[in-house]
Amino acid sequence: MTEAALSGSAGCPSGLEPPSQSVGGDYSPFVQNKGALKSLTLSVRGAKCGGCLSKIENAVGGVPGVEHVRMNLSNGKLNVAWQGATSANTIVDRVTSLGYGVSAYSEDGSEASAKREERALLISMGVAAFALANIMLLSVSVWGGHGEMGSDTRMALYAISGLIALPVLVFSGRHFFQSAWSALKHGHANMDVPISLALTLAFGVSVWETLAAGDHAYFDASVMLLFFLLIGRFLDARLRRQAHAAAHDLAALQNRSVNRLASDDSVESVRADEVRRGDTILLAAGERAVIDIKIAAGTSTVDESLVTGESLPRLIQTGETLYAGTVNLDQPITGEALGSTSDSLLADIAQMLEAGEQKRARYRQIADKAVALYVPFVNTTAAITLIAWLLLGAGVRDAIMVAVATLIITCPCALALAAPVAQVVASGRLFRKGIYLRSGDALERFAEIDHLVFDKTGTLTLGIPTLVSSHGAELEKAASLARASRHPLSRALVETVGAGPVASEIKEMPGLGVEGVIDGKAYRLGSAEWVGVSAVQASDGPTLWFAGDDQEAIQFRFRDQLQSDAADVFADLKQDGLGLEILSGDTEQAVKAVADQIGVSTWHAQVSPQDKVDRLRDLAAADKKVLMVGDGLNDAGALAMAHASLAPGGAMDVSQSASDAVYAGGLSSIVTVLNTARRTKRVMLQNFGLAAAYNMIAVPIAVTGNVTPLIAAIAMSASSLIVTLNALRMNWGRS
Repeated sequence: MTEAALSGSAGCPSGLEPPSQSVGGDYSPFVQNKGALKSLTLSVRGAKCGGCLSKIENAVGGVPGVEHVRMNLSNGKLNVAWQGATSANTIVDRVTSLGYGVSAYSEDGSEASAKREERALLISMGVAAFALANIMLLSVSVWGGHGEMGSDTRMALYAISGLIALPVLVFSGRHFFQSAWSALKHGHANMDVPISLALTLAFGVSVWETLAAGDHAYFDASVMLLFFLLIGRFLDARLRRQAHAAAHDLAALQNRSVNRLASDDSVESVRADEVRRGDTILLAAGERAVIDIKIAAGTSTVDESLVTGESLPRLIQTGETLYAGTVNLDQPITGEALGSTSDSLLADIAQMLEAGEQKRARYRQIADKAVALYVPFVNTTAAITLIAWLLLGAGVRDAIMVAVATLIITCPCALALAAPVAQVVASGRLFRKGIYLRSGDALERFAEIDHLVFDKTGTLTLGIPTLVSSHGAELEKAASLARASRHPLSRALVETVGAGPVASEIKEMPGLGVEGVIDGKAYRLGSAEWVGVSAVQASDGPTLWFAGDDQEAIQFRFRDQLQSDAADVFADLKQDGLGLEILSGDTEQAVKAVADQIGVSTWHAQVSPQDKVDRLRDLAAADKKVLMVGDGLNDAGALAMAHASLAPGGAMDVSQSASDAVYAGGLSSIVTVLNTARRTKRVMLQNFGLAAAYNMIAVPIAVTGNVTPLIAAIAMSASSLIVTLNALRMNWGRS
């Protein structure tokens, strides 16, 4: 259940901690200086919706000298950059004055705090459920004995119910009470204000009725309401933590040791964040770079698939730049650090991820839009009802009873469930089809898609080169050389031939190929230049050349095979009138070949991670709702920036975390997601219509005093049941 559905945009609940209190002390030690520009990263507690985000950014942006402010809702991270004499404490005070808690940001602390919040909500929900079950047993006894049960017995059962409900409301209800109190202290109201009022008044009136030996008490209604709302709060906390998983996965890539050469050429292992610009770094064979370096000595083959999307290794030599995320395959190399981990390509991708998360945080869900109007409606209706009954001459007790009934019957349970219950049912259907949703509002954004952008390698294709040319006896000779090499094309050749002997006197030259002796004769397998071929025609895929003492040069051609269902999927997407294009870091020939096979006219080759993000921004500026599908680290920024995103099950953890959904099947899963999302949106709108109809009927009845709080609680539950049953219809028939 989305937080917006419970809190609206007039302010948000704080979770576990009172948001008005910041961590005391001086924040100046946490300021980083880059020339005249100062920056500070804070952890903000209590911000849960777009309204909170805008309020914080506008307030901090108004501080003199502030040039940049960005808030990330998924992890509460606030970045501020400024110039001049403004102190860090001034910025902190500006945030705390709005009613939000502040502390110095810690990646591990943020994750730990989110887990603590989830655990506390789960415990509170369990306590409420246990109490509700026991109170309902007592209530059933009262209902069953109506007219026959003595007054003393009824009051005793009410008293026991109250003794059970009181500690539960204090303990489990603190999530709402703290938020409501914080909002009121700072001069605004959020959806937790009417919720807290309903809980408090229902309990207070029940105590009054018990002490006055009245006929009805409503302890069960207050605890039932609390239980349902805690379910929504817990689900939202879980989804928000999952939304930030990409940053943690990316941080794990950077959280490694680095071999740094000292002035006496000795090697010391240091943390990556201790490396500074100009340090000399030794990158061993098989090691992944976590900072950008310029090669000073050595030649090796590197795997840049995570950085560029290029599926084949590349020869890198002195003077070239090796970016963070690249794997050194063959020979040790040394290089000069071009900056710290915060200045690397991985850091740039992390910033792209954060920018994408912030962009999505501003997305207003259907429930958010509806509830934003509902906050003043609930408060105003209950207040007018109370005042009107008092003015009409009713007693204080009777006026309060009608107001409580109005608060309960207008409590937004049906409205709050309208979207989440449809999402839960749709998520279950997708899960059974091998598709895992990672974002609470993903289905709403999937339903709006009108343009799709695909990565190539590993997404449209299998990411594994396959031999496509035909050969005779020379294939076995070439395989005897290939068996001694780790190059992907050599592995593909061996995969075709199978196990067998290995040539003698093997020598492998990084970036060129492998040579050896077979039956006393020398042979080479590798690039055209390596085997002595000067004139080479362009190919739509990677190639290997084989030549020897008694063998003229022959060419082995490889191709990255398309996903088996690619053609059918793209035909369906075109039939739906969706725009299609490919963005790939692979070569122009390889991208063009794939685009021609699936009939896509718009494609871009050799694009960098930043190029992909820039392209998605251009499409967004053209009012396109883009779905990005990709699997590599180089796609992570674009996946986060897109209106919605998908990643295959074999994608990198960072890319899976940055996406809205992960699919285990073929490309047909994309069509399934889009169709399911459209149907889910229709059901959501139907549910909002049912919730609105319920309020149109129930509110007039409540304000005229024709229902008791107990009947109001039953009506509230019935409205929630109706929208739930409507959502379950998605399990009947096709998606």
